[in-house]
Amino acid sequence: MDVPEGSEAEGWWFGAGLQRTALPYAFMIGPEGEFGIHAGIWVPLHGSIEGWVESVALADHARRWARTTTTVTGEAVEALQLDGFEPVLEVAGRSDTWWRGADSLVAVYRGEAECMSAPQCRTATVYSGLDEWGLKGLGA
Repeated sequence: MDVPEGSEAEGWWFGAGLQRTALPYAFMIGPEGEFGIHAGIWVPLHGSIEGWVESVALADHARRWARTTTTVTGEAVEALQLDGFEPVLEVAGRSDTWWRGADSLVAVYRGEAECMSAPQCRTATVYSGLDEWGLKGLGA
């Protein structure tokens, strides 16, 4: 964190911790506090660090309580029908977003594909069979 990337004119990016695996990009905190990835270009995944934390917590919760989990990639991501779904605002989604439906949650990940100019890397995970507790959490 002591050696930011960028400049005063364009803004600074700070590393967001050590990576646990080899990746072609780095996780960074952007000039406006957003959380994203950087590999020659900057792609904000979430509008804030808190949004990223909410996204990780939501993924853990959804994996735990969904009756079925389906993953789609590439063009199939754009074919998902999200009519009737509402965005999960807590994740402050930019290129990575979450959507809540009647009995399901959908995570749509476009950030890595955008950063790497690789549309085939778009991914979405559909968590189905969630009851009200599985969708909203305890006490909601």
